[in-house]
Amino acid sequence: MKHKLVLIYSWFIRVIFLVVPDFPFTMRVRGFFYGLMMNKCGKNFQVTNNAILKGLHNFSIGDHVFIGNNCIIMGSGELVIESEVMVAPNTVIVMGNHTSVNNSYRFGPIKKGKVLIGKGSWVGANCTIAIGAVLPENSVLGANSFLNKEFDIKHSLYAGSPAKHIINL
Repeated sequence: MKHKLVLIYSWFIRVIFLVVPDFPFTMRVRGFFYGLMMNKCGKNFQVTNNAILKGLHNFSIGDHVFIGNNCIIMGSGELVIESEVMVAPNTVIVMGNHTSVNNSYRFGPIKKGKVLIGKGSWVGANCTIAIGAVLPENSVLGANSFLNKEFDIKHSLYAGSPAKHIINL
């Protein structure tokens, strides 16, 4: 039941603030209201007006986090975004995955998992981050990349589909 109430709350916040322009103050207010239903939400959480956040009760967000335009963050698993992270426009973050039953993904149970985005990282535009992904501290996920596994080399650029380590920064 809690999941359904949080989903309705998330929809309500999105609808109320959809017409409010994206100024730093209004994005912080929007982030504050989303943060009320999260496991943890730090200060200065900024969310643009057309981002979609579902499953708030599974989120832990650090300080000074920015979620860009048209981002979709959803799932029934755990999301940890550490402090000072920027998520660029059109990024999709999903903490769940489909499973196949009787040769069909339509009715398979959802596989839940965790996604971790390390402190000071930057997720480029049009990225997809899937269940089990870890972007290390102070790293960049290049635009149009697909991150679906754990990486552990800090201060690095990861890019591609699927993402791989490109260089140390």
